[in-house]
Amino acid sequence: MDYTIMVATAGQGILRSNDAGTTWHRLGLKEAIEFDGVVRALAVDPQRPERVYAGADCGLCISDDGGAHWRRADGAVAGMTVWSIAIDPSQPQVLYAGTGAPSRAALFKSVDAGETWQRLPPEFPEFCQGVNRPRLLTICVNPEDGQDVWFGVEEGGCWRSRDGGQNFVRLDDPRQAIRSSDIHAISILPATARAPRTFIVLTVNAVHVSQDDGQTWDWQLSKQRFDGLYYTRTVMPLPDVDDSLLMAIGDGTPGTKTRMYRSTDRGYHWTETLLETAPNSTFWALGCHAADPSLVYAGTKYGDLFRSRDGGLTWQKEWREFPEITAIAWTPVHAPLVAHAQSTH
Repeated sequence: MDYTIMVATAGQGILRSNDAGTTWHRLGLKEAIEFDGVVRALAVDPQRPERVYAGADCGLCISDDGGAHWRRADGAVAGMTVWSIAIDPSQPQVLYAGTGAPSRAALFKSVDAGETWQRLPPEFPEFCQGVNRPRLLTICVNPEDGQDVWFGVEEGGCWRSRDGGQNFVRLDDPRQAIRSSDIHAISILPATARAPRTFIVLTVNAVHVSQDDGQTWDWQLSKQRFDGLYYTRTVMPLPDVDDSLLMAIGDGTPGTKTRMYRSTDRGYHWTETLLETAPNSTFWALGCHAADPSLVYAGTKYGDLFRSRDGGLTWQKEWREFPEITAIAWTPVHAPLVAHAQSTH
């Protein structure tokens, strides 16, 4: 299968390969995203795999050729630093983007496949505890109800809308199950014949799971579940693999120890996966695609890239090392990548 892998970095834009990682290509010199820029988020259109979205330090950018070339979107998100992107699975023309440091934290919505954007409530303070300036790290649209939109802020709480982003309520509270306002990741698994719809919220130090529409949450501190590792970084459902999730966790940021865990019961229990090489820092990003659920990529804070060919059970380190990895995506499109011309001076 032909595919293109994209690795977003903080300092080298997006690095891309269309030959399964044998060679890698930087962005061109006249792209909307600078080849040495900061890119925080990647998302592939589920119906048009050649269309890819990137959240960068210059705003929201769009590619129509699998990541080979990019242009900037218009509207309120232009010029903002975009940290997160979510596509409505049932209506891919509807997207959400979250911004943050050094820009003001805010949520934006597009109803025309990312071409233009409007700002949504709520308002966030310019500064917060923990990370100085808040950032929207995660957005998730319910795959069974596009009006049900969630997002999480580092640091600023877990928020939910039931009307497509027009109104939000805040769910975290020091007196409730989701006690931390430092939200790292949110995922929603649709209902199956065996299990109800399941919501997963990762705070910096715990995994929260709900199967009653968020009324109650099963949770436990990560350091008590994962051999002392507390920094609960990100979680990702495996496409077309019922009940299965991958989760990255470490001992801090950037961290010196990290592990990848796999759940086959929607986040209630986790099994450590096999890493054939010790990573250099905490796993930060995961990338997969429904075209081949067995092919998964993972990247660390300090630039190690790992690949799994068995749905995350075992992992091998890739030869290329990167700057700080912030996001990963691959798409079943052979992007027309061209190597930079070599200087003769």
